[in-house]
This record gives sequence, C-alpha cells and structure tokens, in this order.
Amino acid sequence: MSKTITADQLKNWSESYNASAERRLATLAMSKTDLKDVSYDIAGSFDMNFRFSIEIPTMPVTNQQATGRCWLFSATNILRERIARQLNLDSFELSQSYLAFWDKFERANFMLERIIDTAERPTDDRLVQFILTTGVHDGGQWEMFANIVRKYGLVPKNVFDETFQSSHSRSMNAALNTNMKVCAARLRKLAAEGKSREELEEIKAQMLEKVYGFLCSCYSEPPKSFDFEYVDKDKHYHVERNLTPKAFYEKYVGNYLDELVSIINAPTADKPYHRTYTIDCLGNVEGGNIVRHLNLPMDEFKKAIIDQLKAGKIVWFGSDVGKDGERDKGIWDDNSYDVSLMSGLDLDISKADGLDYWHSAMNHAMVITGVNLVDDKPTRWKIENSWGDKSGAKGYYICSDSWFDKYVYQAAVEKEYLGDLAKLADQQPVVLEAWDPMGTLAD
Repeated sequence: MSKTITADQLKNWSESYNASAERRLATLAMSKTDLKDVSYDIAGSFDMNFRFSIEIPTMPVTNQQATGRCWLFSATNILRERIARQLNLDSFELSQSYLAFWDKFERANFMLERIIDTAERPTDDRLVQFILTTGVHDGGQWEMFANIVRKYGLVPKNVFDETFQSSHSRSMNAALNTNMKVCAARLRKLAAEGKSREELEEIKAQMLEKVYGFLCSCYSEPPKSFDFEYVDKDKHYHVERNLTPKAFYEKYVGNYLDELVSIINAPTADKPYHRTYTIDCLGNVEGGNIVRHLNLPMDEFKKAIIDQLKAGKIVWFGSDVGKDGERDKGIWDDNSYDVSLMSGLDLDISKADGLDYWHSAMNHAMVITGVNLVDDKPTRWKIENSWGDKSGAKGYYICSDSWFDKYVYQAAVEKEYLGDLAKLADQQPVVLEAWDPMGTLAD
C-alpha cells in the first residue's frame, strides 16, 4: 500500500460518498446547522428529568461571569451552605474576589520561585516551557482553594464585592502574564550573571510589590478587618464588629477543610488505584499543602460521594463539561447525542485513552446536590453550576450516570464517607510530571 494518497483512492472514496444516502443526508443536515445540534437525540434525553431520590436544597446559583473562577465559586458554595445553616440564613455568599486576589498574588510568587528553581535550564526545556506557558490564570483545584483560605481566611461577598476586572479577567490576566514573562526573563539573566539566590529573592520581592499594586487597582485592596452584619430567617439583625478574615474563617469553618480528601478516577496504566499522587509544579501558595489525590475505582469513587449526599451534604467535583452538553436544557448526557452516526467517524474512546491522548481532562468544577438511585445504583445526578441562572434549569444541571463515568475526574469528600479508604490518603504521594492530565485546572 502506497504511503501517499493516490488518484485511484480518491476516485473510489468519491464514488463511495456519492453512493451513500446516509452521507448525503448528513451533508444536507449539516449545511446550516451545528454538528452537535443536528446530532441531538431527543429520545435519548427523555430520562434526563429533574427528579431525584436524594436532593439537597441549596441557595440560588452564583455567577462566575467572564472568568475561570469556577473552582472558587463551587468551593465557596460548599462553605456558604455550612455557614448559612449555622446562622439560620435564607441567602449568603462568600467573596470569590477576595480569594481570587490572593490566589493571583500567591501564584505570581509561586511562578517566580519555579523560575528561579529552573534558572539553569534552557528556555526550551519542557518544564521551563510549561511554567512559562501556564503563567498566572484563573483556574485551580481543590487544595489550591484550601491553601488560600487557610492563609488568608474568608470574607462575605458584600464586604469585598465584584469589580469589572474581577468579573472580566481576560485583559487583567494578559497584562499580568506579560509582566510575569518580563520578570522571568530578568531573573534568569541575573541568575546567569551569577546573582545569588538571596539576591534573586530580593529582586523578586520588588517585582511582587508591583504585582500587589496592580491587583489592588483591579480588585481594590482586600480588607484587613470588617463588620459582619446579617439578618437571619426570623428577621433578627446581627453584627460582629472588627472581625479579621482569618478570625471569620476560624469561627465559621474551623478545621473543616482538613477533613476533606481529593479523590480522583484516573483509570490509566501509570496510576494504579489506591495510591496517592501529586503533580510537580502544581500549586499556588509557596509553603502551602501540596495537591494530593487518592485514585479510586469508579464504584468506590461514587460510593463516597453518594454516602456524603445521603448525609445531607453537597459535594465539590471536577469534570470535563466540553463533552455532550446541552446548556439550554441543562443536560450532560452521552446518550443524548449521536455524533458518530451523523459524522460517520469512530468517536468511541475509553476514559483511559481519553486521558493518555489528551482528548479529555477536568476543566470545570461544580457542586453535586442530588442523585437518583434505582436499586441503590445512580442513574442521574443533580449539579449546581456557577454560570448564573440564565443557563440550564435556573442554573442547575443534570448529568447521566454514563456521562459521570466518562467525564468526572475529581471530587472532594469528607474522610468519614471514605471509611477505611481514608487512611490511604496519607500515603507518600507519587510525583507526576507537571504536564500530567490530572494536573489540569478547573476554570
């Protein structure tokens, strides 16, 4: 068989196309319609109804707007439900901007530290390229959220509300990342000239001062203390004067974040189950906890989530929302689309191959608030998103269990719902390469 495409092959393939009523019909269907829309299977979606045997009431959805802060929104949505129950509140929201400010500032420091660490490597070294191209952006993972909260605490949203830059971050991020590359180039040149680590750290501090000023211009300066005012469900007014963000966190969240374990489902050959993993160069707070994942088979992964839901507690999770989604109806379901039939292409790829060949990875974090069980097996899941109430069912979504199997990768669950598996989370983690797919960030 020739390595090149021949005229005879083209002739045969043309005849095959023109003789196929299926291909001609697909041509007509796709002439003025998006491939995904024309592949939508209405019958396949009939099972995707918003009825669940376990459903936890939650407050109205939030809106991350034109940013990649889903991990912060979904994580603060977990905490706000706990705080609202304590205080008997109808509605409550924590400031995502406050956490985003400190995440960006800490991540600038984290990136520059990695630049100094790798200063002796050439710029085309794969790790150096990874650090430079990753930069400082909006996305994150669970432990990165926990690190920021542990160090800087929390504030209610009305104490540090949104600004235009905080809710439309593209230009801000572009300017910040250009600056990061300027700083990286300077630090590497100074290191090549023989500057000591101590001297480089002093220069880095001068760079961070400018970053701090820029972020204050974008967000305003974060509060050092505030008055916490609220009205409960019984219409009683309360106020706590002069709270610091750390004091607020310690009083209303306590050590809860330490009770959560990041579990993943990564069925690839390089990641045996029941082992813990971390990813090189993944993090935001220098000196903070490393990202740590416990890899579990899907049945154990789901059981921990379902047990937490049965206890009336919602669950943070990360998935790939770019596959088989219908935003208007709020559905993620692989049975609601038949793109293979419409395209004539082989599109059946396993979860393991999807990870290994970069077809799919976690790219969005949300909250599981319900599940429908039949004979104690899940059939569909209820999801609280952070895209506002104009998408989905007033901002809530549903996914089929088969979609969950294929595209859900991470969750943060309380240790008590892992049972004996919780002990495995304390293992010394295997360090994965910085570019491993389990290091992708939810945005």
